[in-house]
Amino acid sequence: MHAGLAVPPAVEAERVITAVLADLRSGEHRGVVVDSPPGAGKSTLVVRAATELAATGEPLIIVAQTNEQVDDLIDRLVRKAPELRIGRLSATDYRPSDRVRDHATVRVAAKVADLGDPAVVIGTAAKWATVAEGTWPWAIVDEAYQMRSDALLRVAGRFERALFVGDPGQLDPFSTVETARWTGLTWDPMQSAVATLLRHNPDLPVHRLPVSWRLPASAAPVVAAAFYPFTGFRAGTGPADRALTFTEPGPGDRLDATVELAARTGWGLYELPARHTLRTDGEAAAACAELALRVLRRGAIAVSEQAPGGAPVTADRIAVGAAHRDQAAAIRARLGAAGAGITVDTANRLQGREYDVTIVLHPLSGRRDATAFHLESGRLCVLASRHRHACLVVARAGIPELLDAHPSTERMHLDVPVKFPDGWEANQTMLAHLAAHHAD
Repeated sequence: MHAGLAVPPAVEAERVITAVLADLRSGEHRGVVVDSPPGAGKSTLVVRAATELAATGEPLIIVAQTNEQVDDLIDRLVRKAPELRIGRLSATDYRPSDRVRDHATVRVAAKVADLGDPAVVIGTAAKWATVAEGTWPWAIVDEAYQMRSDALLRVAGRFERALFVGDPGQLDPFSTVETARWTGLTWDPMQSAVATLLRHNPDLPVHRLPVSWRLPASAAPVVAAAFYPFTGFRAGTGPADRALTFTEPGPGDRLDATVELAARTGWGLYELPARHTLRTDGEAAAACAELALRVLRRGAIAVSEQAPGGAPVTADRIAVGAAHRDQAAAIRARLGAAGAGITVDTANRLQGREYDVTIVLHPLSGRRDATAFHLESGRLCVLASRHRHACLVVARAGIPELLDAHPSTERMHLDVPVKFPDGWEANQTMLAHLAAHHAD
């Protein structure tokens, strides 16, 4: 138990999960919503709810947003309940991953009728939208805040009651076409499934998971203040429960100082000189790559509740995140063969993933303007909340001045719920914190 906290994190989290399952079992509500901060155990809740519902003898479906999420949930379900018969609904050209192929209780098919009679049928929202027949007593919608409302409309006829689980602080659904014609409508397809659900069903119970088991004590308060100002959450571990140390000495340059500062405090800002740059800023890309390699070369060891004796921070436990694919490609090229195994990707693709150490290229670094894309709070939230131990941010100086010069000028629309926090405020909060973690 942490000093000054009356209830241990595990007890507090269990109380909420118990209340969620009680609402599901009661049958009094057609839907139950669960908001979750980063690393709060969304997938664990989905698996637990699925196994408990299946145990009643009533079949259910699970709707996820990507094939990666589907395969991960299948693997988790089988490990939790090896006897559970699971149907993996997929496209005709889908090739089962090892996580699916290795389990004898999982059947894969493109049509529901070819799955036999499984207790759980799981597939992506896009695949479920092609199913025209059959209804199930229960559904679980995973990552529901990343599901567009029109996608929910296409599958809503397939179930009677549902559990919606997601993270309201992550990236919103997006579209490559103009969507202004629907702005303000209660059924605006660009709203998240949860937003539209609650606008039409305001009496549905909403639960909030109160603990992040991923973010360390150094990060949970910062991320909560910046991206979850009205709900908040706390870390499941205390300041003394995790540590990041090095087995190899470094050359003692500013990169080293940033890495060591992040190891001590959980955060490190590597600031480059103020300059307007191309989107693929070569100097920033090189700094991101070198920071990742420095963590690897210095033999970082992560001590945590999962590894009290310490575990090496191998390449697969390090990630570099950026806003754009060309930035990620530039960083990947600079990592070269020495960085094989280090994940480099955009915020959209890093969503839902977890690492020991992350390096972030700030979305506003080197920019002349602050567009809605780069200011979206969910983008920075994803990038700043993937780590278990430390997050290192690479940015050119001058971002606070850029924000001050570009206050939000987006139009206000009637009947459009205001999202809090906005990206401008979230960026200011994060930058104010990072200013105290600047390695000279």
